[in-house]
Amino acid sequence: MDTSNERTASLMTPAKLAQVASTVRAPISPAAFLDQMAADAGHQHVNRLSELRTQLQEQSTSSRAAAVEPVLDRLAQVLPSLDFDLLQPKGLWATVTGKNRTAGAEFAAQVEEIDSVIKTLPAELSALFRQEQPHAAAGDRTLVELEVEYRALDKIIDQGARWLQDMRNQLKTREAQAGADTGAQEQIRADNARCETLVARLKLLRAAVAAAQQVHQQTRASADRRLGLQASLQKALGQEAKEWRSQLGTLARAAAEGKTSGLNLDGPKEAHKHLRRRLDKLLAECEQLRTQEDSQAQCLSILGEQLSAAA
Repeated sequence: MDTSNERTASLMTPAKLAQVASTVRAPISPAAFLDQMAADAGHQHVNRLSELRTQLQEQSTSSRAAAVEPVLDRLAQVLPSLDFDLLQPKGLWATVTGKNRTAGAEFAAQVEEIDSVIKTLPAELSALFRQEQPHAAAGDRTLVELEVEYRALDKIIDQGARWLQDMRNQLKTREAQAGADTGAQEQIRADNARCETLVARLKLLRAAVAAAQQVHQQTRASADRRLGLQASLQKALGQEAKEWRSQLGTLARAAAEGKTSGLNLDGPKEAHKHLRRRLDKLLAECEQLRTQEDSQAQCLSILGEQLSAAA
């Protein structure tokens, strides 16, 4: 029993051993000790994982997708309104009557409406990124600790599995030697029951570890998608949006003055098409991030259930 006792004690963390040493004053029987450890293996790690899960839930409450989408939606609402047909030549009579200038002014107004939305994007998105930075840093630290805890729990499971195998081998030997000794048979039955208790405990811990691993993967994937979305937004502002403002700004000024005759519209049209295409991709990335965040939330919920079962 001393050997079995020591092997069961190896399932305990150093902190748990210190806690037992400091709190248990009265002598405790080896049987009671084994019963407690079989039912309580990994308890401290389970508690800490529960705390870390709560932290991850709090850190993920402000969805990046939910924050960015309204900003992009405003651009998506005005971008299709730009009508290049207003700049098509309408003949000499339209020039004489001022219809060309009127159409040009309408086109310039459409450009100005879109441009006013584009101009607000850098400041709005920068503010969102600044708000996200503390949450991202805290989330990284939480993920590191989450991995440390579930790996420690995994080691306890491995130790417990080895202890079980060793104990069952011993029980087979003891059963063969017990013969008609009722006392020995009773002790064997008690040790078999302890083994089954530990089997049940290890199953709960395995489920908790698997759920924690899923949370780690899904949370990391969400963080990667957020970084990817941020990079895409910065690229769009530095390339497509900048080119759009340059091409369409020049064209709008000419249109407002009625000087569109002979202008090459290919460049502005291409810039407009590229911006719309980029916006569609950004909105698709937002939707992908939202889906990823939903998966993360679901995994956090499952982890909560598994940790409650193992608490």
